[in-house]
Amino acid sequence: MLFVKSFLNRFYNRQSLFYRIFLFISTTALIVYLFPKGGVFKYEFTKGKPWQYENLYAPFDFAIAKTDLEIQNEKNQIRDKVIPYFEYDTIIANTAKESYDRLFSNYLTDLSESNVNDQAKLFGRILLNDIYRYGVLQEIYSYNSNRQLFLNKGNEAEAITYGQILTPNGLTQIINSRIDKSEYVKFKSNYVALFYDLIKPNVRLNKKLTVSTLEAELTKVLTTRGGVSKGSRIIAKGEVVEGDKLQKLNSLKAEYESQVWSDKNFYWIVLGYCLLVSLALMMLLLFIRKYRPDIYENNTQVTFIFFNVLFMVFITTMVVTYKSEYIYAVPLCILPLILKAFFDSRLGLFTHVITVLILGFVVPNSYEYMFLQIIAGIVTILTISESFKRANLFISVGQITVIYILAYIAFHIIHEGTITNIDWVTVGLFIISGLATLIVHPLIYAYEKIFGLISDVSLLELSDTNSVLLKELSNKAPGTFHHSLNVANIAEAAANEIGANSMLVRVGALYHDIGKMVNPTYFTENQSASGNAHDVLSPKESAKIIINHVIHGIEIAKKNNLPDRVIDFIRTHHGTSTVYYFYTKEKEISERVNIEDFQYPGPKPFSKETAILMMSDSVEAASKSLKNPTSSLIDSFVEKIVNKQMENGQFLNSNITFKEIQQIKKVFKRKLTNIYHLRIEYPE
Repeated sequence: MLFVKSFLNRFYNRQSLFYRIFLFISTTALIVYLFPKGGVFKYEFTKGKPWQYENLYAPFDFAIAKTDLEIQNEKNQIRDKVIPYFEYDTIIANTAKESYDRLFSNYLTDLSESNVNDQAKLFGRILLNDIYRYGVLQEIYSYNSNRQLFLNKGNEAEAITYGQILTPNGLTQIINSRIDKSEYVKFKSNYVALFYDLIKPNVRLNKKLTVSTLEAELTKVLTTRGGVSKGSRIIAKGEVVEGDKLQKLNSLKAEYESQVWSDKNFYWIVLGYCLLVSLALMMLLLFIRKYRPDIYENNTQVTFIFFNVLFMVFITTMVVTYKSEYIYAVPLCILPLILKAFFDSRLGLFTHVITVLILGFVVPNSYEYMFLQIIAGIVTILTISESFKRANLFISVGQITVIYILAYIAFHIIHEGTITNIDWVTVGLFIISGLATLIVHPLIYAYEKIFGLISDVSLLELSDTNSVLLKELSNKAPGTFHHSLNVANIAEAAANEIGANSMLVRVGALYHDIGKMVNPTYFTENQSASGNAHDVLSPKESAKIIINHVIHGIEIAKKNNLPDRVIDFIRTHHGTSTVYYFYTKEKEISERVNIEDFQYPGPKPFSKETAILMMSDSVEAASKSLKNPTSSLIDSFVEKIVNKQMENGQFLNSNITFKEIQQIKKVFKRKLTNIYHLRIEYPE
């Protein structure tokens, strides 16, 4: 029983570690599952570049695949040569011929003599037969007049040219020409009226038969030409990869990848993929553990990072599987943008590089793809700043798109040796990718709601002093509100000085004392000249009220749905320091004093931002006690307060350096000097 209890305790204490292990394994498995099922050729080669390996000999017999251009040219030749089928409607032709005798006398009434009438009728009948010999087209097609075709008349098919079938214009020309050359030219208008009333188009393209014939011919096109026998040399070291050698290498690569991924080798290849993907994800996890331990200890944030990696792999592999030519339309730069919005540039870039390395296993032209995406990721990190400003995002997207296009053109010149035949469709895909990156703002909003994170956009909204909570603070505790504004200005300047998140520090400073709204008159900045509420309380009771403003602040913050990163400032802005004034008073009236009754519960600051707020809060609050401040007095005053906090170990958990603390002190001195409008003291 004790063993089981001990095991359960150990499991409970390490459940966070077990969760990260589960997350790591499941993410690896899902990524490998998403990979297209195929082997990977063990040689990398680029068109127009020398072969970097030893002489390559064919490991087995294989056929040389034709290029897409060769296959397309052959198909185009077949389309040009295939004989189309036209249908001749004999019913329409026979109806016109049968109606001719009846309608003739109605249109040519001036022919009185019988012999003349018979000759004229015979002339018209011959012309009508000539017109319907091959028929009249119902619509005009884009065939050349010499294009051979089959004309189906019932069960018979006659081979003719397209020009032998009359078009509406051709019909007019033959009628006018024949009448003009005959002795009946004076009856031309009568004949024209007769034929136009009598003749109906009776020839149309048999699309179904023509298409089926074309498809049957296209299926006969071979995708290979010749072959390479086992043991024959494909390419020698140093030879340029181009022409027939390039085609042989591409053919060998395709054949190799199709043969390697077999039932026999399936599990070995999956194991290889699992090892490589797990190594990449392991590097990401170790990076987070070493350089971002606060993120590593937060399972929600680790899950968020892994989810985004998996999400980008999912989108890319789906495109590779179903429409690989659109691979550059995937907005992969969304990943560093999102991670920078929630964390920092360094983590965003490292995660982006790891994701690109994983995708390098499955994308075509992996070197070119990885180069383009890594360069674009670097540009994204370097160019985007203050992402809460919409203009900055549009500028960054424009720069990313330009970099994509320039890098693609450079690769094209290297491969083709010219710039004239650039694939503008690919350029268009880069533009689409850039525009798709603009979806990052809606994604950030969604992630904030799903994962409980906070971005610069939300921080900007929280920094609005007209918000409900800050309005309430200004009404209930105006002195505290004014103090918070001063602390926010000082802390923001200090954060800018050392490269910390100034927006986060400012928001944390604005809300750090909201707990004082519960008992505002017990705090000096809100007291009037009528008296001090602590005069009727014991030192221990007074200390409890002062200390409880942290607890009250956390409760109010959670009730108003403030983000955890802002609540951290409320929890840590006093660390584990002592309410020294009331502790001293208690010692004066009692010999046995428990110092824990006068200490804040903590925790201590655990980031640069929370450390900056602690220093700023203490310095700004204590500066109100200065009677006749001078520059030298302010210097010693700032040094004394910050050094005391350092001596008490308040900054041991925060990743702030001595150099950065010295820089922060200088900012405090400069700010306080400006607040009190002091002049520099020059020696006499």
